[in-house]
Amino acid sequence: MCYNIGNRLEAISMSFFLKKTNNKKGTYLQIYEGFYDPSRGHTAQRSYRPIGYVHELIEQGIEDPLTYFDEEIKQLNLEKKFKKDKEKIKHISEETPEKHLGHYLLKSVHDDLGVKNHLDLIQELYDFNFNAYDVLSSLIYSRVIYPASKLHSFHHIVPKLYENYTYSKDQMYRAIEYFGLEHQKIIQVYNHFVQEKFGFDTTSTYFDCTNFYFEIDKEDAFRRKGPSKENRNNPIVGMGLLLDKNQIPIGMNLYPGNESEVQKLPEIIKTMKDSHNIKGKTVRVADKGLNTAGNIIDALSNGDGYIFSKSIKKLPEVEKTWVLLEHDYFDVLDNDGNLRYKYKECIDKFPYRIKNENGKMVTIELKEKRIVTYTPSLAKKQKREILKQVEKAKRNQASQAKRDEYGYSAKFVTFESTDDEGQTTEGKVKVSINQKAIDEALSLVGYNMIITSEVDFSAAYTISTYRNLWRIEESFRVMKTHLDAQPVHMQKEASIIGHFLICYLSVLLLRLLQFKIFEDKFSSGEIIDFIRNFKVVELSPRKYMNLTKASSFASDMSKLTNQPTTLYYLTKGQVNGIINHRFLRP
Repeated sequence: MCYNIGNRLEAISMSFFLKKTNNKKGTYLQIYEGFYDPSRGHTAQRSYRPIGYVHELIEQGIEDPLTYFDEEIKQLNLEKKFKKDKEKIKHISEETPEKHLGHYLLKSVHDDLGVKNHLDLIQELYDFNFNAYDVLSSLIYSRVIYPASKLHSFHHIVPKLYENYTYSKDQMYRAIEYFGLEHQKIIQVYNHFVQEKFGFDTTSTYFDCTNFYFEIDKEDAFRRKGPSKENRNNPIVGMGLLLDKNQIPIGMNLYPGNESEVQKLPEIIKTMKDSHNIKGKTVRVADKGLNTAGNIIDALSNGDGYIFSKSIKKLPEVEKTWVLLEHDYFDVLDNDGNLRYKYKECIDKFPYRIKNENGKMVTIELKEKRIVTYTPSLAKKQKREILKQVEKAKRNQASQAKRDEYGYSAKFVTFESTDDEGQTTEGKVKVSINQKAIDEALSLVGYNMIITSEVDFSAAYTISTYRNLWRIEESFRVMKTHLDAQPVHMQKEASIIGHFLICYLSVLLLRLLQFKIFEDKFSSGEIIDFIRNFKVVELSPRKYMNLTKASSFASDMSKLTNQPTTLYYLTKGQVNGIINHRFLRP
């Protein structure tokens, strides 16, 4: 296979390749490695890293998984070729001369926060003969550079960081367990300094939950089977993530996978507000999955407000009719005069069913604003997905598939047990396409409803605030894809929590970079790509070669940091200047 490198074509032996396995669930991707097996006297193949199902990766935000991971494989093969080429050159040291420098962006923010002294004080509670902050820092940087197992990071990533981190494997595992045991204290320390350096805005807070699966069969007290976001049957752990108004993480909460996120919301919100000293009224922003009467009442009873989305499909017919009526909508246009979305709103009292103090179900009325939006791009996307599921249902019907093989497409079919005379029976199941369900789903594409207690908020502000919820979803996506937070190969509960703390702090530093340092001028993907690709090779004790490919981002970083990140040759002093760069001065 040939790749265009600079201005020349080079043939590269494909040591790594993307393996695609098709089964009933879909196409499963893995990175495989070709290698020479001396015991057999010929080449063989082995799994290098499992990736996941194509449709699950698309749902997680990777639009074209094949292209995305082909790029990763290309990089792996380039690195392998580079190592092979280096082996042909005699070096005084057996240590690889290649060093990572891109994490200087993370290191700058991390060091600027000034958390080290406080974390060192927490560490004094433990009999450590190593510095836990150094372990934490190196594992955060390694996670962003190349997400892998802790053992792989210890052997292959940490030694390639430009700084000299020295700790043993056992010390690393002890530190990770300690991070889990003290994770709330550690998050509070980071929050203290984030507040001091940048400030939090908790006038509105964004909250959402996700879960992470474990490739184990047996449950334990922490890893339990429950509703999986990836529709897997593995034991899972739930995570609640809280962001401030500017999309900066405030805290995380982990809970057993069998516990309902809907029921956990009040507890998690209270825990996070108490532990992170969030005072005064906040407006809770969450998706429809967390919109229940109980959660709404909890927000109001604690002096907070809410902005939730609400399922239009489940509305009473009179409200559904109001949504679909064309009048009273206001158009919002883009710069070219095309319709971005349209909206209408109303303020009224709406009934909610809750249990009173005696456990009896009662109806109360709450005054709230309801805003319905119609977005053409969303309508197009949802229509495409519905028609895709309908086609799947028709294929399954034709092939007499089992009920559990329909998946999401089951909502567009009717299962009925009948005999030859049409009488209900426990025997044969008749499957028919539910055209009424299809028509109803198609009639609602593009529509979304937002409900809020904040009736004085303008529609534009409420819509904008709610739509920022995608940032928390992006944080989860960064955690699950860029940082590969799952599956987790830890066994102890404290170590599992320690692993997630490292992932959480990685997201925190990336978000501070993105929103506070760079003021949202660059995407998280651009920042991560630069961090991963900025490397140098030591040519001599005083001279380095820059391996970073030219890009507009690299040029921007050179200007923003006033560091020579685009020079092909760098002196040791210049490299030291880059790694010790500070965005914030004392």
